[in-house]
Amino acid sequence: MSDLMIGRIRYNSPARQVWITPIFIDCPLLTHLYSQKITISRSCGAILMSISICIICFNEEKNIRRCLESSKWADEVIVVDSMSQDKTVEIAREYTDTVYQRVWSGFVDGKNLALSKAACEWVFSLDADEEIPAELRDEIQKEINKEYAKEGYSVPRLSCYQGRWIKHSGFYPDRQLRLFKRDKGLWVGKRVHERVEVNGAVGQLKNNLLHYPYHGRISGQIQTIDAFSTLLAQDLHDQGKRFSPLLLLLRPPLKFLEVYLLRLGFLDGIAGFIIALSSAYAVFVRYVKLRELKRGFGNRPFSSS
Repeated sequence: MSDLMIGRIRYNSPARQVWITPIFIDCPLLTHLYSQKITISRSCGAILMSISICIICFNEEKNIRRCLESSKWADEVIVVDSMSQDKTVEIAREYTDTVYQRVWSGFVDGKNLALSKAACEWVFSLDADEEIPAELRDEIQKEINKEYAKEGYSVPRLSCYQGRWIKHSGFYPDRQLRLFKRDKGLWVGKRVHERVEVNGAVGQLKNNLLHYPYHGRISGQIQTIDAFSTLLAQDLHDQGKRFSPLLLLLRPPLKFLEVYLLRLGFLDGIAGFIIALSSAYAVFVRYVKLRELKRGFGNRPFSSS
């Protein structure tokens, strides 16, 4: 006998999933299907595409269980943790054996590492503070099994903040390109606002990805603003952007007007006002930090303003 291969393939039916151990003898096609972790449907004999969900996280014990519960339907779940100091890893290992730990080196590096660990044909990149509802799960499964599926798909993201779903204020639809063929996508970008580049056509899904940013509170948002404004200021500094007092004078109020009026933040009630004001504050802090980088401020007086 030649080309002997022993392994497991999952057969699906509407009622249950069954693992069996097949033996492939002189069958290159079945051997290839097994190696690609492609699922075969027992009920109709059709080949179903497999999917990996990739998650990066750090100190997310308050979010990670909800995220992983919504990922249980996937063929595999990959978690890349940046040396969390809480129970994040302990919780993650309740759901998957593929948990990796690494020292933080940026969003792009972390997401590309998770992508490199994925074995399935399709990948969905999920943040720890996000959740895939049943409607989106069903749409994903339907779309990736179409005969002429595109290489990637964006999803609208609906955020819960200040006790309500935010449907304006620049928070929605907030489309994110998260679903793509594993060999067609790569994460790129600078310190923040990373994105995936897909080599091929990109479509749009209709159902929402649910997002729970800042633990729903202003204190969480202020912490995020502090962290992200530092990274954004460093990016501006690296690009040679110059600080001007006009930036502090004009950009924050313009940002408030953009979010509250142009992006209809007033329709989100008090939450919309909070988002508009905190967005203006984020711009203000970013340019203050750019000034600090340019002037080299530290724990010493500086003679010039």
